[in-house]
Amino acid sequence: MKKLFLLLVVLAAGFFLWYFRLLPQPHYSDADFGIETFVSGHDEDGDGIDDQLDILESAKAYLDSGPVYKSKYYDDGYPDDQYGVCTDVVAFALLNSGYDLKKLVNEDVLANRGDYAIDVVDANIDFRRVRNLKIYFEHNWLSLTTDLTQIAEWQAGDIVTFEGHIGILSDRRDRDGIPYVLHHAGHIQLGFEEDILPYREDITGHYRITDKGE
Repeated sequence: MKKLFLLLVVLAAGFFLWYFRLLPQPHYSDADFGIETFVSGHDEDGDGIDDQLDILESAKAYLDSGPVYKSKYYDDGYPDDQYGVCTDVVAFALLNSGYDLKKLVNEDVLANRGDYAIDVVDANIDFRRVRNLKIYFEHNWLSLTTDLTQIAEWQAGDIVTFEGHIGILSDRRDRDGIPYVLHHAGHIQLGFEEDILPYREDITGHYRITDKGE
């Protein structure tokens, strides 16, 4: 009887770890779900890589450098040491794809002061705040679904915002076809690429760099 009880406990624990994706999980690609991978058709920095893929690969490259989570102010805006926060994943991914988010956000803030409700404009920090980035994306990027059942609408290189957090969608998908997220959430996260979307109840936005005028 004791052995049966222990077996049930082990099975229950194993199911819990599997269900909440705490064990190593197989990952899937767009092709596994018959999803056509989105290609932006634009290459801002002229490196031969379209913007959507460039943002994805640049985010991975930044996170591969192993940034340490710490909030600091930088006189030039962009962190120049080993430290960074969640918004820096997006900032560096865009910078290495040909987009200076510091400059772009500052221009949008100055043109739409009422939307941002910023008392003192500071280009060196405004682009590193999630609330400001969400407004910038609403103004300038495509705003897409937040319904996770529409898996084909969630593409690698898209931006996803949460309450007080932000990340970039990975090209890896979980067993339900939902993309992993490339993000920097601090010291408690298991890795920089995580299957977190199904468990977040605070998704506030989903954006893509494709120009609204195209």
